[in-house]
Amino acid sequence: MAWIYLLIASVFEVVFALATNATEGFTRLGPSLLTAGAAAGGIFFLSLALRTLDVGVGYTVWTGIGSVGTVVLGSVIFDEPVNAWKVLAFVLIIGGVLGLKLADGFGGSGEAGAGGEADAGGEDASATRRRTPASA
Repeated sequence: MAWIYLLIASVFEVVFALATNATEGFTRLGPSLLTAGAAAGGIFFLSLALRTLDVGVGYTVWTGIGSVGTVVLGSVIFDEPVNAWKVLAFVLIIGGVLGLKLADGFGGSGEAGAGGEADAGGEDASATRRRTPASA
């Protein structure tokens, strides 16, 4: 479930970035409200994902997907140019995201289904305990 939350957070991240561009310095009310809502939604779903994912993996994947999505949709919506260097960067970012997902599946964070014990809510209880400051 953490990876689904992370994908939802990434969509909010893309909306946040694109809406920020449309605010024209926060002088337009609609895009400004959308920006604030998307930022809140992205952080909320990221926090749900980080209940079981390692922060380094979760945050990097969130920003990676957000970056690629923003550049791709920015080129479509705002007619921003895309060149070979940007495409190469996309490929590298996507490769890194996939690599982190694979690394996480090999025992990186212990998410339920990847070797951890799930509690009644389906979350990995050992990963949640591992992240509480009192257990450090």
